[in-house]
Amino acid sequence: MANDGPVEHGFPHLDTVRTALTALYKRLSYDTVHTFETSVIPADVAFCDQDDLYLGVQRVAHEMVRHYRLPDARVIVSFREMTHAAHVELAAGPEYFVELNDRFRTHRNDIGAALAHEVMHVYLHRLDLSFPGTRDNEILTDTAAAYLGAGWLLLDAFREDAVSSQKLGYLTPEEFGYVLAKRALVFHEDPSPWFTSPQAYTAYTKGMTLAQHDERQPPLTAAGWAGRRRYAKDRRYAQDHGAPYPADGPYTFDGEGPMRVSFACPTCRQRVRVPVRGRVRARCGLCRTVLECDT
Repeated sequence: MANDGPVEHGFPHLDTVRTALTALYKRLSYDTVHTFETSVIPADVAFCDQDDLYLGVQRVAHEMVRHYRLPDARVIVSFREMTHAAHVELAAGPEYFVELNDRFRTHRNDIGAALAHEVMHVYLHRLDLSFPGTRDNEILTDTAAAYLGAGWLLLDAFREDAVSSQKLGYLTPEEFGYVLAKRALVFHEDPSPWFTSPQAYTAYTKGMTLAQHDERQPPLTAAGWAGRRRYAKDRRYAQDHGAPYPADGPYTFDGEGPMRVSFACPTCRQRVRVPVRGRVRARCGLCRTVLECDT
């Protein structure tokens, strides 16, 4: 939790975020991911100063359990002084103990955001889905929370002005915006009307720009003129030299046998491999996105 300190911006964790999206689809499957097509709505996690603190926090925790489809899990929440926003004990269950930073006693509007992250830890623990290392595992947790419909709360908790700042989670605001944009493009659900933080809206628009850029990379037919020209040049080189080319980038040509090109699915980032023969329609085997290509 960044509190009145510098907030990191941009997309420094983008590769890990994209890997997390792929891992989520692989572990959950297309069908399960699509059971989360509706996000947590603001009314379900609203928390005013007149609410009893402990009854209110248990109500919000129960809503996160319901949203993540953990009906046999019980989340018990307490408060204490700590550096981080929250902590969860990942035991065998069915009871899970979450501790929230004492500051949430008076910053109640952000309790839903903290619990969205901590209860997602429980969800991933039960799935036995994790990344090695604390940093990458926390990025996985933030990505999963955002993509499965509760993480917009984490972005909405971001506030920054000339004299103070607040941010929850390990992703930058723009990375949260990117994952939420990915979700919006799949489920046609726009979270921006729910934002109470103007900085959250700005970060979401920047994330959407990058998410839409993913959908305009060659060999997709939506690619722009400059991308198509670069693609044609790389294809000629691969045809002449018969080797995988380029070594890195949004696509790679395989020159062994009939030429094929592989590229990342714009939805789940799984690699898709199609023949180089002009107009091709492909379906991603992981997320079932239909891809219109001009190879």
